[in-house]
Amino acid sequence: MTGAPGNRSVADCKNCGTVLDATFCPRCGQKDVNLERPIYELILEVLRETFEVDGRMFRTLALLFGRPGALTREYLEGHRQRFTPPFRLYLVISLLFFVTMSWAAGHGALLEDGQTMAVDAAGQARLLGDDLPRLMFLLLPVFALMLKVAFWRRLYFDHVICSIHIHSAAYVILAVMLPLEQPANEHWLPLLIQLGSLVYLINYVISALRRVYDVGTGRAASVGLGILVAYLVLMSIAINVTRGLGTLTVTA
Repeated sequence: MTGAPGNRSVADCKNCGTVLDATFCPRCGQKDVNLERPIYELILEVLRETFEVDGRMFRTLALLFGRPGALTREYLEGHRQRFTPPFRLYLVISLLFFVTMSWAAGHGALLEDGQTMAVDAAGQARLLGDDLPRLMFLLLPVFALMLKVAFWRRLYFDHVICSIHIHSAAYVILAVMLPLEQPANEHWLPLLIQLGSLVYLINYVISALRRVYDVGTGRAASVGLGILVAYLVLMSIAINVTRGLGTLTVTA
């Protein structure tokens, strides 16, 4: 059965066959979506649902950066309807970050002194576009485990949500810092912006821990700085191992 043109392209649920009178099936709950459309229409629909007409994504980003840690507390306290789910937020931000940074690296925007387009740019683009997204996704629960060690009374799930929100914010901040690598070597203003962004990132982590775990600034600072140092060392080792494996694969 089909609906009136311009209203519904499907009138029966494709999952259970129930006659539909709304967007979601009253029996099984499946959404009525017509996938037999041009790919650009499907992409636009995904983007539209991601940024949602009710403003959930913009409200989520405003709270994520306006009050570090508040979004995590809201989620853990059950106030979830008004905000974008943590995993969707991470996927959207990380996808935009790695795609953009990979493109920038491929065009030489992240090269340092002594590096060349022919050799280093391609390797950076491959790392940012292929290896690093998977590596960072695997490191998410590791960061959460570090939080678990520091705040062991809390459930591991709480730490995972906190880890997701901190990483999501960090990607946005790094998206400001990384493209300024070359200009920062030549001008003071890009260098100042980088330093300011780094200070903001460190302060963000400390503020988030203070608000999520309800601890004093001193405890949040000591735990936050300790975790950041340990995490950066672990990340550096993981990236070097990943690069080494990539080199072995290419030479093989």
